[in-house]
Amino acid sequence: MSTDASGPSFDLSEEHEALRMHIRSFVEEEIKPVALQYDESQEFPHEIFRKLGDLGYLGIVIPTEYGGSGMGYMEYAIVVEEVARGCPAIALGVAAHNGLCTSHIFRFGSEELRQKYIPRLAKGETMGAWGLTEPSAGSDAGGTRTTAVRDGDDYIINGAKNFITHGNVGDICVVMAVTNKDAGKRGISAFAVDKSMAGFYGSKKENKLGMRCSDTAGLTFDNVRVPASHLIGNEGEGFVQALQILDGGRISIAALSVGLAQGAFEAALAYANDRQQFGKKLADMQAIQFKLAAMSMEIDAARLMTYKAAWMRDQGMNFSVAASQAKLFASEVSVRTAEEAIQIHGGYGYVKEYPVEKYWRDSKLLTIGEGTSEIQKMVITRNLLAEL
Repeated sequence: MSTDASGPSFDLSEEHEALRMHIRSFVEEEIKPVALQYDESQEFPHEIFRKLGDLGYLGIVIPTEYGGSGMGYMEYAIVVEEVARGCPAIALGVAAHNGLCTSHIFRFGSEELRQKYIPRLAKGETMGAWGLTEPSAGSDAGGTRTTAVRDGDDYIINGAKNFITHGNVGDICVVMAVTNKDAGKRGISAFAVDKSMAGFYGSKKENKLGMRCSDTAGLTFDNVRVPASHLIGNEGEGFVQALQILDGGRISIAALSVGLAQGAFEAALAYANDRQQFGKKLADMQAIQFKLAAMSMEIDAARLMTYKAAWMRDQGMNFSVAASQAKLFASEVSVRTAEEAIQIHGGYGYVKEYPVEKYWRDSKLLTIGEGTSEIQKMVITRNLLAEL
């Protein structure tokens, strides 16, 4: 998306299209052929992420002086979208690594923390995790119970997190913990913690419906001694920081949703054009044509909303509502599209020989993670009411 005196225009630049073709080629050659294998084994695809790091796709929005690619959120959205066409679970790892842990340390951390952790994360030398969710604190992040108590030049962290992307495979984590239990959400602080610190380790790996090669696990903090210099920002700023990080993360989940929907749609379109019933192709039947038309229309609308949010982010505009709108709409579109793709495949859509059942299983998380659909509606409505 570009802009001129008349406002934004919706053509991508040659550089954007070149980026799309580059990552698409990688996905076709390196990801698509093994996507089902990783889904079946639930093994984290270390080799694929190593290659993504070598290509600069694990530090997309990080400046080059910190080892990143120095690109913007539009490029970020394109990369996540294209990876999701091939494997949404791997795209989830790209999104979480770039948008949560790495972005949080870069945006709010001290220069000391940036220099210590960002180059390793941006180059993909290790994966990053982001610890907000707890057994008692999901959508209500204010229910955080993990604590950080000041002890001289350190903080002592105790508690547990769950549903953490890269909980086991990530060595560096941003952790939200309570430093002032009487201050509610304003008593939550953020810390950069790594697994060289005694008492910090990953725990149970979840056996999930979808996104199965994405490492989702618990985190345990057992008297973890963290230097005070690892406090990100100031005490009590963690919750506000997390909300801002989630705004950007919603753009990446919207992009992931668009890519998943596009992959499912392309599979359904190809199947409908090949499969014959009652003496003609499925694609020649009006009922199927109407499904394909609706799927295509919704995907295009979701893509435009996602690109708008990414463009606003790159322009330094207030993009919070746009990100929530894009995430809400695109994630719901991904679920509908994947389900319709199975319907078009009929019985074949229900077996693993065809890719649409995996798209369907992967899609549901997108209406839950990084703020449920209901939370997005609350964010949108709260902003509407604030304008009255």
